[in-house]
Amino acid sequence: MSRLAETLSGAALAALGLLLSSAAAETLSPPPPAPEAPTRAAAVASYVLDARLDSAGHLITGKGTLTWVNTASTPTRELWFHLYLNAFKNDKTVFLRSPFGAGRSGEHASDWGYIDVSRLSIRELGGKDLWPDAARTSPDDPDDQTDIRLPLPSEVAPGATLTIDFEWTSRLPSIVERTGYSGSFHLVGHWFPKLARREPDGRWAHFAFHPQAEFYADFGSYRVTLDVPAEMVVGATGKQTNSESLGPRRRVSFEADSVHDFAWTAWPDFRERLERVEGVEVRFLYPPGHDANARDSALAVRFALPHFNRLYGAYPHPTLTVVHPPEHAKNAGGMEYPTFITTGGPWWAAWSGVRAVEGVTVHELGHQWFQGIVATNEYDWPFLDEGLTTFAEVRALDARHGPPSLFSFGGASVSGSAARRAVAIPRGHDTAIAQPAARFPGFNSVGALVYARTSIALESVGNAWGHTALERAFESYTRRERFRHPSPKSFLGDVREHVGADAHDALHAALFEKGWVDYELGELTCVESAAPSGVFGDDDARKTTPREKAEERPEKSCRALVRRKGTLRFPVTVELIFQTGKRERRRWDGREEWATFDTRGDEELVAAIVDPERAILLDETFANNARRKRHEFGHRTLERLTYAAQLGLGAFGP
Repeated sequence: MSRLAETLSGAALAALGLLLSSAAAETLSPPPPAPEAPTRAAAVASYVLDARLDSAGHLITGKGTLTWVNTASTPTRELWFHLYLNAFKNDKTVFLRSPFGAGRSGEHASDWGYIDVSRLSIRELGGKDLWPDAARTSPDDPDDQTDIRLPLPSEVAPGATLTIDFEWTSRLPSIVERTGYSGSFHLVGHWFPKLARREPDGRWAHFAFHPQAEFYADFGSYRVTLDVPAEMVVGATGKQTNSESLGPRRRVSFEADSVHDFAWTAWPDFRERLERVEGVEVRFLYPPGHDANARDSALAVRFALPHFNRLYGAYPHPTLTVVHPPEHAKNAGGMEYPTFITTGGPWWAAWSGVRAVEGVTVHELGHQWFQGIVATNEYDWPFLDEGLTTFAEVRALDARHGPPSLFSFGGASVSGSAARRAVAIPRGHDTAIAQPAARFPGFNSVGALVYARTSIALESVGNAWGHTALERAFESYTRRERFRHPSPKSFLGDVREHVGADAHDALHAALFEKGWVDYELGELTCVESAAPSGVFGDDDARKTTPREKAEERPEKSCRALVRRKGTLRFPVTVELIFQTGKRERRRWDGREEWATFDTRGDEELVAAIVDPERAILLDETFANNARRKRHEFGHRTLERLTYAAQLGLGAFGP
């Protein structure tokens, strides 16, 4: 999920107008096409659902059949279910209990929601209703009813299949986060009893629904029929296969394969736009008056879908639905489900100069790979989804627009990287990035670290060791781990293999160890010394320079001292600026805590800059990256202006 407000603090927004566009960043060059990854996942948890929406009462009643395969290496005597909508049942749930509001929106529910399972039976275990034995289990809060354990009457062996029939009723809450209703608008997510994923070693990946966490589930096929009022325009995960009118109501059917969730929306006022992009049928649903926003979303998908296909492997589904919620339902925006994403923004967003609608569209589309296809555990490792997706979004927008990828208006501009840096740097010492979502103190911390700091850490790695190599690491990871639910070890292993051990170590420290770095141009000194004297050369080329003669031609011996504070080590460039305006660049591997750069000759060294291109976005401050000699430059006004501009711009970011 993504919103401008989630990643940019008020201070950062104020800084946007001060930032001027900088030199063009390295052009993103996708690697050559590699052999395609699998296009289908093994079906582990497949659902057939038949549900009816009461739009006046915001009630959903349904029946379903779940076919589940125990793919773990051990037997089980229990099942675990997520009843996500119970997060909105009362103000004692893990999700809503904070007096400061819930999740991204920070809002409270004005109308409650819940999910009740009335019956659940397993055909292979006798068909008896087992749900009376189900028990809530939440170590975070005994009043929470989102994490449910169901004991089984007998053991289920590895490789065995269960056919689970269930009936349930859901009531949608007023929209606090992602799902719910606002007026006649309905965004329906997390709306049915959802089986938790069982890991290969037999552990159940179950958890209470936490306001800072998202989701994790097995792949399967979905066959879903929705009974809705006839006037409703419906969009959903997957491909529509049937629509049947029944007087005042309508039954609409959808199917999707190789997905791990199903979400849908219903609203009578949707406008619709259809496009075909690289063989994918893309459907845009948006409110009246938002034609320009729909256009921006369409342009974003036209660019980003083929762009991501080249980088991360082909999108494996025939459809994509892009929903722009009405402004009164804005908290349903900025979310991803398989083949179904939500954007957002006011009607005037397309004319604001901020590429907010385009950015959120690209971000949510990027989730189709990192959350939808690779499918990491968003509860345990949110950075593997949100962080990598934010980086992919920033790189994609830079590839399309150049450095002013986030904001451009009236000659002022700002890049996505600069905006993320403004948010991430002040929070870099708070806590580690790589940890479960529930351990963060709040969503501001999640936004600054999981989203923004992961992104600028990856940008720093690419700038230091090469974006082409980093793209190869991403390509290897996203293609090999397609449909496999990998861990951080897999991604970092690809960084080691394709970018190098130093890059791996720096990224690991940035993610797991609160790694930080601050480069400083510490000292700049010059002394006058005699030219070299003595005997030089051999045999016929031998030449003697007397000391007296050498002293007649004094030279300038100058030294720039560069320091590296912190735990991260990145190679950087040091630029030396001479009195005549000549510039010389040298490379420093950054391994030690300091290094000196010496010059000797007729020209005096008057200024020096460490990391003049501001490539290491994790640098704590760019304000100490440059220094000039204390004495005056004389008449060289241009040199002073150049130095001042670089120092000033560096204080804000690239």
